[in-house]
Amino acid sequence: MGTVNREHLKHVAAEKALFLVKDGMVIGLGSGTTMAHFIDLLGDLLRQRKVSRIQAVPTSETTAEHARRVGIPLTSLDEHDVLDLAIDGADEIDLHLNLIKGRGRALLREKIVAAHARRFVVIVDESKMVRRLGTHGPLPVEILPFGARAHLRWLASLGCQAELLREPSGDPVHTDNGNYLAMCHFPHGITDPYALADCLNAQPGILEHGLFLDMADTVVVGTEEGVRILERNTT
Repeated sequence: MGTVNREHLKHVAAEKALFLVKDGMVIGLGSGTTMAHFIDLLGDLLRQRKVSRIQAVPTSETTAEHARRVGIPLTSLDEHDVLDLAIDGADEIDLHLNLIKGRGRALLREKIVAAHARRFVVIVDESKMVRRLGTHGPLPVEILPFGARAHLRWLASLGCQAELLREPSGDPVHTDNGNYLAMCHFPHGITDPYALADCLNAQPGILEHGLFLDMADTVVVGTEEGVRILERNTT
């Protein structure tokens, strides 16, 4: 799938999700390349006065800057701890609508915002759909800088190759929260994401991980044949 075509599929998925935004909503705005399309489109709607009284909680400083630039009013979880809607992209989505997110450095804030939303909607192009999580790329894990090498060795004991995400200069990448980001490469993917999530959640120094399990309510997928809407089965 070519780059131009992938951008088109991201755009059509973002357009479809835009219909979920209603007057007066407080929404969570995710991060990443697909969300950039959505933010631009939402800014257009606001300028054209097709929606009004929208406020948004951004999941990253980059998203906040983009939203300000296109005229989307911003607020915070301190002001609105229940969001009508959170919309975000994903790095991978499996058949059960479980996600890997956060390779763009914002996983902790993304998970917090999604957890405060009445409805969590994910927009992607079809290349993000996988049969097993972790097969197309690493699992990002936000770790405390204190004891970073020890955290990496512990992560490697889980059967992955763990390394810090680094800037071109060689310095560790810092998240918006001032932490480090470990990239965990599982050679055969993640066989049991729930067990792995429980293990990561219990380890001191592991601040958050990119497994978003049983969180997505709706997934909007841009495909060559059109837009597909997938809903999580809650029964």
